[in-house]
Amino acid sequence: MLRRFIREGLELEIWEVLERVTDPELDEPVTEMGFVERVAVADACRVEVDFRLPTYWCSPNFAFLMSIGIRREIMALPWVRAARVTLLDHCLGEKVNEAVNGGRDFAEVFAAHCDGADLSDVAGTFLAKAFDRRQEAVILGLRAAGRDDAAIAAMTLGDLDRAGLSGAEAARQRPRYRALLLERGLARAPDDPAFPRWDGGAIGAAELPAHLARLRATRINMEFNGALCRGLAAARYKEVEIGPEGPTLVDFIVGRVPPREAAEGRS
Repeated sequence: MLRRFIREGLELEIWEVLERVTDPELDEPVTEMGFVERVAVADACRVEVDFRLPTYWCSPNFAFLMSIGIRREIMALPWVRAARVTLLDHCLGEKVNEAVNGGRDFAEVFAAHCDGADLSDVAGTFLAKAFDRRQEAVILGLRAAGRDDAAIAAMTLGDLDRAGLSGAEAARQRPRYRALLLERGLARAPDDPAFPRWDGGAIGAAELPAHLARLRATRINMEFNGALCRGLAAARYKEVEIGPEGPTLVDFIVGRVPPREAAEGRS
């Protein structure tokens, strides 16, 4: 019983660190997207994680980046001695799994199957989009709380830490935005500007509306892709419940209703 209790506690810790791994295109945790299928801990030091993506042909960029992110977060835990990450049901699953778990040069394998792309460049592109989305949410939360554009443009990191925000999304994104600022070195001290551009440039009050319009376009694109991913995953793995009015044509197409039940429904 004690051993089982310890194992379950370690598995919970794995789930918690996996929240830091995001779908690079959507900037949403793989756990919230429902991508993680299984977490197991053996001998209190070896971890296994299985995950799968919405479609068989999901971009290999995303598959590689999520796989390496999962392994990185797991291996950062002090008690973990070994980890195996398995991508299921994907056209490049074997290649991804071999690269992540087999000790091969990950960047080399990535380039071979992603049209010669550089892993760090691809990751940087997605990180820039994540930065934009998080920054927009925080700025809109400040506006909703009564701050004008001049006050927002002049805010320091210390001001941001103390500021009141309006809205759940702004509150959710503030620590994530702050963490990315520090990670990229865009702000380090409390007196540093809170809202630089991704390239480090300053944003003046007069520029803020146009800047927000660009951030909005990024967010809308990410939200659309997120809704599409969730819909594809639900259809592929039959996770959508049949409504109270009974099955629709879509339910039969994606196989939620077995043929025998469909026949009984017609009788």
